[in-house]
Amino acid sequence: MPTSRVNETGLRLDDRLERLRLFGLSSPAILLILVVLVIPVGWLFYVSFVGADGQFSLENYQRMIDRASYARIFATTFKVSFLTTGICILIGYPLAYFMSQLPPRLASLCMITVLLPFWTSLLVRTYAWLVLLQRQGLVNDWAIGLGLWDEPIKMVHNMTGTLIGMVHIMLPFLILPTYGAMKSISRDYMKAASNLGATPKTAFWTVFFPLSTPGLFAGALMVFILCLGFFVTPAVLGGGKVIMVSMKIVSNIELFVNWGAASALGVVLLSLAVIVLWVASRFLNLDQISGGGH
Repeated sequence: MPTSRVNETGLRLDDRLERLRLFGLSSPAILLILVVLVIPVGWLFYVSFVGADGQFSLENYQRMIDRASYARIFATTFKVSFLTTGICILIGYPLAYFMSQLPPRLASLCMITVLLPFWTSLLVRTYAWLVLLQRQGLVNDWAIGLGLWDEPIKMVHNMTGTLIGMVHIMLPFLILPTYGAMKSISRDYMKAASNLGATPKTAFWTVFFPLSTPGLFAGALMVFILCLGFFVTPAVLGGGKVIMVSMKIVSNIELFVNWGAASALGVVLLSLAVIVLWVASRFLNLDQISGGGH
């Protein structure tokens, strides 16, 4: 056998062995993904097509089409998600920019305050807002004492209280990637823009802001996707008047013991989240947002 043929066979064998080694090293991670992601999602899809008689049926999806209440629930879910994301951007971007301009020690102290809510239970934080925002709560008492308004106003069990609680919980998820993107921007870029005659305002909008948008978009996308499936805060602060998809899923299981209807809602919500990511990928470079691009 010619030497070239022997070398080619040896290289193919080495390539197969290398692939087997890589598969062996990655097999625990693949198994974990199968157990915690693929199998549960597959079971969710299967149950959503099982009718009340235990046979294959589209009744769970047909119910969502026939009843207008489901359209209102999805509309409320997207409304809360959009508003929460928008408010987080308005508050989080200036705060992240302020932190990025501080000396390292002060920036670290500010970062601790951003991360501090993670050290407290989500349920505790939500009920804390319920206490603060009620008619006899501290917010109404202080506002009346300062003369901001004359009578206690209703800030819980409505959209206002829900948005306040959601923004408080979601804000760190926007600040962290935005701050990380800002800290990676060299200050030499701003100095170069100033040397070329740009004013601080022009340098910010033409140099700094475009370079910080990957972190901002990553945070906004994360906040929006998390809001779509949020449950605790809308359930507590909404008081049953702000009903989101996750709350309807829980009621279908706890009140009606209808796993098919709950699974169908979960499948539709998951599909909508995937569509949002797909639409975002059409307009944004998701590799750059996630840190995979340069």
